[in-house]
Amino acid sequence: MQRPGRVREVFLAFLRLGVTSFGGPVAHLGYFRDDLVVRRKWMDDRAYADLVALCQFLPGPASSQVGFAMGLQRAGILGALAAFLAFTLPSAVLMVAFAGGAALLGGPVAAGVISGLQIVAVAIVAQAVGGMARTLAPDGPRAGIAVIGLALALLLPGAPGQLGALAVGVVGGLALLRRASEASSPAMPAFGVPRPVAVVCLVLFAVGLVGLPVLAGATGSGTVAFVDAFFRAGALVFGGGHVVLPLLQAGVVEPGWVSPEAFLAGYGAAQAVPGPLFTFSAYLGAVSLAGPGGVAGAAIALAAIFLPGFLLLTGVLPFWDAVRDRPRVRAAMRGTGAAVVGILGAALYAPVFTTAVTGPGSLLLAVVGFVLLTAFRMPAWAVVLVGAAGGVVLAFT
Repeated sequence: MQRPGRVREVFLAFLRLGVTSFGGPVAHLGYFRDDLVVRRKWMDDRAYADLVALCQFLPGPASSQVGFAMGLQRAGILGALAAFLAFTLPSAVLMVAFAGGAALLGGPVAAGVISGLQIVAVAIVAQAVGGMARTLAPDGPRAGIAVIGLALALLLPGAPGQLGALAVGVVGGLALLRRASEASSPAMPAFGVPRPVAVVCLVLFAVGLVGLPVLAGATGSGTVAFVDAFFRAGALVFGGGHVVLPLLQAGVVEPGWVSPEAFLAGYGAAQAVPGPLFTFSAYLGAVSLAGPGGVAGAAIALAAIFLPGFLLLTGVLPFWDAVRDRPRVRAAMRGTGAAVVGILGAALYAPVFTTAVTGPGSLLLAVVGFVLLTAFRMPAWAVVLVGAAGGVVLAFT
């Protein structure tokens, strides 16, 4: 699995992507295709499309999983790690810097900027809900699954509602969507993962998901609970990107580790940096009252949230061809996607809307941000700047 001569090539390619890839996971996949498939020809379009489909089916950060797998194929396990580090570190460093700066700033200007970041998060999440609904819940059965998922996530806050929504997605998909046909996909290229290694990765994923909450409860350790919150968010998020918002909110805001205001300010700032949105976890780790805080807390949170997705991807790669075209698997995948729309819709209401929109001015600014994103196609980082400026104006009116 080791190809040391190519590790540097992978690192530099993904470092360039890590500092230039704005726009969220869908945009990242476009950048990957342009640079790594079309220009560098690391794999062909059919293989790339199949890899993307696998990573979208699995929980975890889809674009980072695609990058991890491409680094794995190109230069073995060191290439996979190089791809992850190079693509992730630029935005993670910026988010930790924002965490430190936000704690030092004061006065009405700083308060206005933070308020503006919270408000613009309403527009960004609303756009994400609309786009995902059109793609993942375009018909009656899937729209119904999404509505039930929304109700469960609203009525049962935190992990119970989210897990219940995903369970409804699986059951509903198996019951209602099995008749939909899917064309067979071409075989993916070999990634060099031996089956024993894959099994170990799957076991580690299961041990982390089940064992960390048990260990946290048995020991009463705040650090273990801190790691568990981020590991669970990375292990249970389907769709990546904005969908991690409700899981992280349940993990760090509900226990009181991060205030709702600080949470949304960091989420807004995460829209203005390149690279994966999951680096929002670095900000949360840095400001959290649980865990070590600062740079150490950021590093632990970052590793914990990305690890389950990479373990699961590595564990599944050798077996995916054998199961991906089975009707039950396809149906469960479609049902889960629809449930994710409901979960994100619930997060749009609480905590995003209820925390950020406190009057007519903040509602107007949120609507302006939404129109700039959807009608004027303005990039998210530019809308974040508009939101920050608007927050300052509202602070002085």
